[in-house]
Amino acid sequence: MASAGDTAFDYGFLLRISEDARRVEALNEYLSSRSYLAGYGPSQADAEAFALLCGPPSERHVHALRWYKHIAALKPQTNDQTPECSTKGKRVQPPWSPPEGTDVSKLRLYNSLTRTKEVFVPQKGNRVLWYCCGPTVYDASHMGHARSYISFDILRRILKDYFKYDVFYCMNITDIDDKIIKRARQNYLLEQYREKKPSPSQILQDVLTAQTPFKAKLAETTDPDKKQMLERLDAAVEAALGPLQVAVQSNAAGDTLQNQAQVLLEESKDLLSDWLDSKFGSQVTENSIFSLLPKYWEGEYHKDMDALNVLPPDVLTRVSEYVPEIVAFVKRIVDNGYGYESNGSVYFDTAKFDSCPAHSYAKLVPEAVGDQKALQEGEGDLSISADRLSEKRSQNDFALWKASKPGEPSWDSPWGKGRPGWHIECSAMAGSILGESMDIHGGGFDLRFPHHDNELAQSEAYFENDHWVRYFLHTGHLTIAGCKMSKSLKNFITIKDALAKHTARQLRLAFLMHSWKDTLDYSCNTMESAIQYERFVNEFFLNVKDILRSPTDITGQFEKWEAEEIELNKSFYEKKTSVHEALCDNIDTRTALEEMRALVGQSNTYMAARRSAKLPPNRMLLQSIALYLTNMLKTFGAIEGTEPIGFPVGVNGQNADLESTVMPYLSVLSDFREDVRKIAREKKVTELLRLCDELRDDTLPELGVRLEDRDGLPTSVKLVDKETLLKEREEKKKMAKLAKMKLKPSEMFRSETDKYSNFDETGFPTHDAEGKELSKGLTKKLRKLYEAQEKLYNEYLQSSQNGS
Repeated sequence: MASAGDTAFDYGFLLRISEDARRVEALNEYLSSRSYLAGYGPSQADAEAFALLCGPPSERHVHALRWYKHIAALKPQTNDQTPECSTKGKRVQPPWSPPEGTDVSKLRLYNSLTRTKEVFVPQKGNRVLWYCCGPTVYDASHMGHARSYISFDILRRILKDYFKYDVFYCMNITDIDDKIIKRARQNYLLEQYREKKPSPSQILQDVLTAQTPFKAKLAETTDPDKKQMLERLDAAVEAALGPLQVAVQSNAAGDTLQNQAQVLLEESKDLLSDWLDSKFGSQVTENSIFSLLPKYWEGEYHKDMDALNVLPPDVLTRVSEYVPEIVAFVKRIVDNGYGYESNGSVYFDTAKFDSCPAHSYAKLVPEAVGDQKALQEGEGDLSISADRLSEKRSQNDFALWKASKPGEPSWDSPWGKGRPGWHIECSAMAGSILGESMDIHGGGFDLRFPHHDNELAQSEAYFENDHWVRYFLHTGHLTIAGCKMSKSLKNFITIKDALAKHTARQLRLAFLMHSWKDTLDYSCNTMESAIQYERFVNEFFLNVKDILRSPTDITGQFEKWEAEEIELNKSFYEKKTSVHEALCDNIDTRTALEEMRALVGQSNTYMAARRSAKLPPNRMLLQSIALYLTNMLKTFGAIEGTEPIGFPVGVNGQNADLESTVMPYLSVLSDFREDVRKIAREKKVTELLRLCDELRDDTLPELGVRLEDRDGLPTSVKLVDKETLLKEREEKKKMAKLAKMKLKPSEMFRSETDKYSNFDETGFPTHDAEGKELSKGLTKKLRKLYEAQEKLYNEYLQSSQNGS
């Protein structure tokens, strides 16, 4: 430090010293003979010398240390230049710029209460309370039921396993209902009738008598679907009536009469049981008759759901077990002023409820109010007699509690012996389990009015709120050739019948490939699309597993990523984003599956390109894609089991360990076969090659094993279900035969230039490869082959002309 008149601080010598210790010693020596406190501030030379030191000198360097402390104390007055060494520990982090990010897709569900897609917000954190209307168990479950229950199973799994909601799922079993009561009585009375073994003439007379009310009912029916169903029944009965009438009139033999009578009895059982019920139904008083039927069909329903891989509900409620709760529920509605008693029955006062400012009747389908046909269907066949309808203050009112008539089960109540109305059953059971408000209520589209609208009204009348349900989800109809599938219309395909033709996975894929809320037509085309999708994805899984089985060391599984891998990985993440956006958009599984299909297609293209280039594909990337697709299909309920990749193999897909158990043995067999083929080709032993082909084409497919010979690459071994392989084999035979039929006889020998050199105008060979004329014996043999091919080719031309 010096004044303007002093000699400047010459620090150049310090620059020539690289070691810190020597630099400090030199500085201390330099300052020992100089006055460095003269003047009023540090010079530029002081600041630059200070910057060369990485910290204060030790105490033994007295002069240097005094100078250092003095300059450090005056440091803020120096320029803003920060010495890198001396202030390293004092530097602060620069400001951080957060990423802008992108908008995160939110789950939206189509809410029937608003008829639009709404952002899904559970009432209590991550907890989702969900009630679903279950089956009325009086007959076999059919594909119309499967449409609803598989669809809701898919939605439930996605909310739980993909969006990670804590779903609490409650479902009911309706085992007290007009349909059940009537069907139970009819079955009981028809069985009694059979046990009496009526004579053929008696059966004939009874059917003719029963036809009168049936024909009247047919004439009155205006609903086109029901009318068509009744007309089919009428035609079947008429067709069976004629032969028996002829047999009775001609005094035919006893066996003939009995056979014809049994045919008529079988064809007219619905018509006859209706007639028997109208005559004797009121005499059926044993309550057990009304419980045996629903108990049996509930058991069958659970078996069907298990076969379809539908998850069981967390809570299952049966109407028969909740009668006390239902009575209490009805009583409170009456006490709140929204219900009234009439002749032992209790009805809901829709006008009183709708006039209340806090309530609104028919939130789902307000335009349906006053639809007497729908309202009467909701009340049930046994509850729409003239005397019952006259008990109500308004035709729009509906039964909460029904006074039991003779031939109906009954329970005690404050209003006398009776049974629950249909709509109140769900309200009381759901309210008992889920409380005053639930997040989701689900059911079929046809339940919106009056069932769900009446549920909402009576529940909000009970809880005195206006939000018993936050989101109402309704699945679309399932049709056959455009006609709604229904038990009452007798045009249904049972779940068992459907599973006899297609697997549970194929049925689920068919539903996944359509919107859950729209109508789905159950047809051959629908199922074929599902089968093709399953086959396409399964082939990808088999190829990836084959690649992953290729031997490599632990480091060899990590390959360098080239442009192809980077591009595929980019597509992978784009597809994952698209799938997520689709699921956020009202759980659009149709679009999700299409995006997954596109990802498989891109992966297949990548694998094919690597195979063509004789290069191994990237194992880790393909494994990641296969794991993702497998996990998504597991989330959708289309894959059971614990295998990390692909569809399970084994008997009914239950043996998850089969692949890991047998594949090592199959790999040894494949390698041995490959060695045999190599030797056979070298030695030209055609018989051995034929046996190797037979093993591949005939023997192993019977065991569910597919070998794929690949030029220049090891044979691929895949486990595929036996039925699929046998179908493939038959298809190959058909294609081979078709290819052979398409071959013109004039072309069949021309390609064999290693055997023949000259041909006549029809393409028939005349000289061998060496130019010698063919022998008579060989010519005769070739002529037979030529004529056989000529016959095949003519058959092909004929079939093409016929369009077959």
